[in-house]
Amino acid sequence: MTAPTLTIDLTAIAANWRALDALSGSGEAGAVVKADAYGLGVAKIAPVLLRAGARRFFVASPDEGAVVRQSIGPGPQIFVFSGHMAGDTEVIQDLDLTPLLNSLDQMTRHFESLPGHGFGVQIDTGLNRLGMEAGEWLAVAAIALERDPALVISHLACADDPQHPMNAAQLAEFHDLTDGIGVPRSLSATGGILLGSQFHFDVTRPGIGLYGGLSAPQLRPVLRLSAPVVQIREVSAGEAIGYGRAYEAQAPMLVATIPCGYADGLPRSLAPAMRVWHEGTPCPVVGRISMDLITVDITALPEEPRLLDILCPEQGPEALAAAAGTISYEILTSLSRRYTRSYVGSVR
Repeated sequence: MTAPTLTIDLTAIAANWRALDALSGSGEAGAVVKADAYGLGVAKIAPVLLRAGARRFFVASPDEGAVVRQSIGPGPQIFVFSGHMAGDTEVIQDLDLTPLLNSLDQMTRHFESLPGHGFGVQIDTGLNRLGMEAGEWLAVAAIALERDPALVISHLACADDPQHPMNAAQLAEFHDLTDGIGVPRSLSATGGILLGSQFHFDVTRPGIGLYGGLSAPQLRPVLRLSAPVVQIREVSAGEAIGYGRAYEAQAPMLVATIPCGYADGLPRSLAPAMRVWHEGTPCPVVGRISMDLITVDITALPEEPRLLDILCPEQGPEALAAAAGTISYEILTSLSRRYTRSYVGSVR
């Protein structure tokens, strides 16, 4: 083996969807599969989620929706977060995509170009990113509701912090703007699901929790990223390792070099906090992470390893992200196309 291997457990992804669907209570879980299913391969993953029970899929753009529609076939709804932009009409119509309309301009474009075609509405309740502001929504709500939207949604800004007052404020705003509309509603992604039943409404939108990027007792690890050892060398006390002589050995040590680096989605900021693993034993990264190579202290191992694990049950994307000072979403969506990808498990 010459390239690192990223193993993706499809059975675990299906189990995670079912767990998040159960946590959604009376709400029904959809599945967020934007950004190529968070970088893991939507053509493989979307059919697995469909077989697990997902019937509503969420993507960022119509182009992403096209890939999902090809993967899952006709029938299930595919919602497009970016809505109906100029130039989108043909693909929305041909592939039966459901745009989440974000503005009066998008609503006008959709109703004029595709009268009778399904749509949803996105309302901003404080994130200030996408969606109609309160005044705009109240001005057009009657017109929109006459045309029977499939879903009305908003998006939480601070769901990863359960104690943040923004969660309660957005919940109250969403109630104020949507109570009594008689249309399915959706407020929560994975973090919102974990906040509790008052955030669930009719549809939830799990994303990161499906792919092993969030630690929770109900969720299973999804990924293993294993790198072959290219070379092992003895380093004497006082010798430096890597660019800039950023690390100096304090005692004799064994150092293994593995073929991945910041070009493969493992940022330089991971060092010096990063660990890799060998059969349950952590091994510290020493020296700077370079474009294609990482050096690892394997002195404590009882034997020279053939493989070292970067992602594994002992170290998921969330832990790796913490070492880099970032979030698991960025780690997942940056994983290199140079990795050999192996899909295991299935759902029938």
